[in-house]
Amino acid sequence: MLGAGFTGLTAALRLLQTGQEVTVFEKESEVGGLAAGFKDLSWQWTLEKAYHHWFTNDASVLNLAKELNHPVAIKRPRTDVYVNGKAVPFDSPSTIISFPYFSLTDKLRTGLGALFLKLLPNQKLLEGQKALPWIRKVMGAKSTKLIWDPLFDGKFGKFKEEIALTWFWARIKKRTPSLSYPEGGFQTFLEKLADEISKLGGDIKLRTKVSAISHQSSARYAARRVVRLQLKTKDKKQITQNFDKAIVTLPSPIFAKIASGLPKDYIKRISSIPHLHTLNLILILKKPFLNGTYWLNITDQSFPFLVLAEHTNFMDPQHYGGQHILYIGNYLPPDHPYLKMTAEELLKVFDPYLSQINKNYKLSILNCKLFIAPFAQPVVTTDYPKLIPQFQTPLKDVYLANLDMVYPWDRGTNYAIEMGEKIAKLIVSR
Repeated sequence: MLGAGFTGLTAALRLLQTGQEVTVFEKESEVGGLAAGFKDLSWQWTLEKAYHHWFTNDASVLNLAKELNHPVAIKRPRTDVYVNGKAVPFDSPSTIISFPYFSLTDKLRTGLGALFLKLLPNQKLLEGQKALPWIRKVMGAKSTKLIWDPLFDGKFGKFKEEIALTWFWARIKKRTPSLSYPEGGFQTFLEKLADEISKLGGDIKLRTKVSAISHQSSARYAARRVVRLQLKTKDKKQITQNFDKAIVTLPSPIFAKIASGLPKDYIKRISSIPHLHTLNLILILKKPFLNGTYWLNITDQSFPFLVLAEHTNFMDPQHYGGQHILYIGNYLPPDHPYLKMTAEELLKVFDPYLSQINKNYKLSILNCKLFIAPFAQPVVTTDYPKLIPQFQTPLKDVYLANLDMVYPWDRGTNYAIEMGEKIAKLIVSR
């Protein structure tokens, strides 16, 4: 198993439960992948490097939490949009009706458009359509200009006009008013999952990077083919190990880079899906930044960030030593200059805009941390269904399972777990 995120760990758990022998390789010093976290000495709970939560209809992850006997908190936080210099609620039919910058016609068109997507049972009727043209036609020019166009631009940049309507449908379809969160934080939950894997005999090797993967004849068993992994261990040793099968949960471009013997057309296809980096600057504050809002979507296109998520307006700050935690979030192309900046340099860039929302916030700063994750968001265009990889790769006994493959849903830990269970079933059935 390559990668100890939710997909890899879930697949490992399910395979072990069927009597398979499993080894998990993870290049980082902790399990978790994109959901990994950290913990300050004064905190009781861990905190994710990038904001995370679950919806209350995320059945796969909630069932796993129940199986592991891990408590889950459920709350209804507030989601606002920042429009015309104000944070305005925009997370329910009633807040759409009361939205101060819409006419009655705008409210009806926006509400009915969202309701249509919410009630549509699947995405099939929407395949091949682009999101923003549909939104302009159905929800109207005012709604598009004030809300949707800025959000699509902030997240997808030059790709905004190409984003599939199926992606937008999935965002509306899955959203629930209340949100869930594992008590203790995602890292605590992940470590409990890792402990269960260890109890079942699984071996998780941290700080071990897989630098090459191939399928070839075994010197010991001439008639047998094996999956060979070249590893760089935590003590910087280079070793080679053979396995019957391998599940790769790394991003598709990374798999294409380390795998030997892949056909050129396959490499071209799986490498042609654009990906965005996530950048999260986390401010640790003495006082709240937002006035009760958990999630603030920024629709002012002059702002250099897309979202503010005040985690401690969702989970109680007492779990974090009474401190208040604010994520400043961005989705960026790989060549964006922000990705080369330090936390302090970014804060200088963001400061004039943060001060427009809370002019006194700098007096409360205790610390700031910066986390960047590459390949975190696949760009879902109308051509995306043609590009999605399959579990079985052209290399015999080598399987690929990553977040490029959860379409039509958007990336999320629930779908990572669901995919881990699916790939484990496929392995057992062969």
